[in-house]
Amino acid sequence: MKLKVLADNNTFINMYYLGEPAVSYYIEDGATKILFDVGYSDAFIKNAQKMNIDVKSVDKLIISHGHNDHTGGLVHLLTEKINIELISHPDSFYYKEENKENIGSPLSQEELTKVCTLNLSKEPMKVSKNIIFLGEIPSSNAFETRKTIGKSEKDGFMVEDEVLEDSAICYKSEKGLFIITGCSHSGICNIIEYAKKVCNENRIYGVIGGFHLFENDERLKKTIDYLKQNNIELLYPCHCISLEAKIEMGKVLTINEVGVGLEINID
Repeated sequence: MKLKVLADNNTFINMYYLGEPAVSYYIEDGATKILFDVGYSDAFIKNAQKMNIDVKSVDKLIISHGHNDHTGGLVHLLTEKINIELISHPDSFYYKEENKENIGSPLSQEELTKVCTLNLSKEPMKVSKNIIFLGEIPSSNAFETRKTIGKSEKDGFMVEDEVLEDSAICYKSEKGLFIITGCSHSGICNIIEYAKKVCNENRIYGVIGGFHLFENDERLKKTIDYLKQNNIELLYPCHCISLEAKIEMGKVLTINEVGVGLEINID
């Protein structure tokens, strides 16, 4: 598997790409080319062009969840490529708002149906030879309680949004699972535990993506303990994690910097 970071909060000093508080990864698994999330704007396309990556050649698009820092680029991608297979949870494209501001996808499910082949599932789904979309993540760790972020429209009503659609993908490598997340609203440890169950594999080789950890609290401490117990060799916390949280993690774990242009290659 080859993974290239197209959008992230951070940019490396010696790589002159655009940064934004968002996520987008370009992934190759053999001949299959995948986009995982599309950032907040067209920055991921501009960065891809500078990396000589043609987004028109992508076979599949996976959306981790419906927030606009992961879906905002849809309007730009779909002027470049249409009829792409879009994989996500069924709740990802409901209207979402916080403080009366739209924080969801710029395109509704109805609009996407006209230009994409939608493959929406709560159940795990094979994406390529070695990559699995995890679907809806169950809660298995008491310390990772779900938090509401604004409201979402369901069945004509605005309800508190626990972002139940938040999902991830995992790559089955010879050294164990490599997990790729968007924001981990579902809880990074919950995601890892579910990936183990879905793939029947207890070895976790690596994790990249948002960990959604901001406070130096009990949740962070227990998350660090969990990650340590799992002997994860490659940790790339990024996007939605505070500097304080990364510093605390770095006292116990080896963590790696992430920025636009980072490339990860795994057998």
